Amino acid sequence: MFTWAKRGLVFEPARQGVGGWMCHSALTPTPYRIDSEHIRVFAGFRDVQGVSRIGYVDVLADDPAVVVRVSTEPVLDIGRGGCFDDNGMILGDVVDTPTGLHMFYVGFQRVAKAKFLAFTGLAISTDGGEHFRRIQETPILDRARGRSTIAAVHSVMHENGRWRLWYAVGDDWEEIDGQAYPRYHIRYVETNDLHAIPHDDQICLLPRGTEYRIGRPRVYRVDDKYMMYFTRGNITGEYFPGLAYSDDGVHWERDDESLGLSLSANGWDSRTLCYPALIRRNDTWLMFYNGNDMGADGFGVAQAPVVNTSDSAHVHA
Repeated sequence: MFTWAKRGLVFEPARQGVGGWMCHSALTPTPYRIDSEHIRVFAGFRDVQGVSRIGYVDVLADDPAVVVRVSTEPVLDIGRGGCFDDNGMILGDVVDTPTGLHMFYVGFQRVAKAKFLAFTGLAISTDGGEHFRRIQETPILDRARGRSTIAAVHSVMHENGRWRLWYAVGDDWEEIDGQAYPRYHIRYVETNDLHAIPHDDQICLLPRGTEYRIGRPRVYRVDDKYMMYFTRGNITGEYFPGLAYSDDGVHWERDDESLGLSLSANGWDSRTLCYPALIRRNDTWLMFYNGNDMGADGFGVAQAPVVNTSDSAHVHA
């Protein structure tokens, strides 16, 4: 079980942002180690219309509550009008490869008869994450049977020459107090070619009890097990992380009680807590996450000691 110690709100766009495209929110903060001294936290920052673009905040690796740099321009702007990402995007994952830094992102599009559509795009950076270029203007994970409205990749590993992807899949809506909310769950697929992702996939986790959505899977390999953080929502308004473990990354057992994190008594993460993403710093885990209203105030950080410090530990972050 992890014992997380909160460090507080790290970046508040309304106060520390650059304005314009970065007025408020820092959606799905995703950490990436850029060098021995710094961690780059990619996130989706919203303008006054609520449209998000991807930028970053650099923090000190040894003191992640200290901000040292903020991107002045988006590293990836919204897509061309009519494309799947013309109304904003959030982070999925960032994976380093010999051909460049791969950013998997979720693009949003507004349509007349649904709240939104959300599908997965891919962009690549060859300058260390300062600028990203789309590989195509269409999704790499698009609609298919069972995923007519949402196919959102949030965790990617490249193991043994194959791409392994964990993502949220949505096909319908839950009506709560007259408002439509997306229903989704977590699935898995693997492929040799990101241009030809198979339609046949496997269910990882489904909502249970009063939950109607479970998504934003973040998967990590620690020693001989896989660990997944996710966010779950129920019909009473709870929006909070969960935790699951797997031997193979496909078949999962939930262990939400071992999360070791709770809402604050007051402030920016007192009502909801969501979208945790981890990175390891020596003998410490760092968790970057959003709070109330899905990150409207920005993102914070918590830290926990590494329980198993075996030299064999491999961490995807």
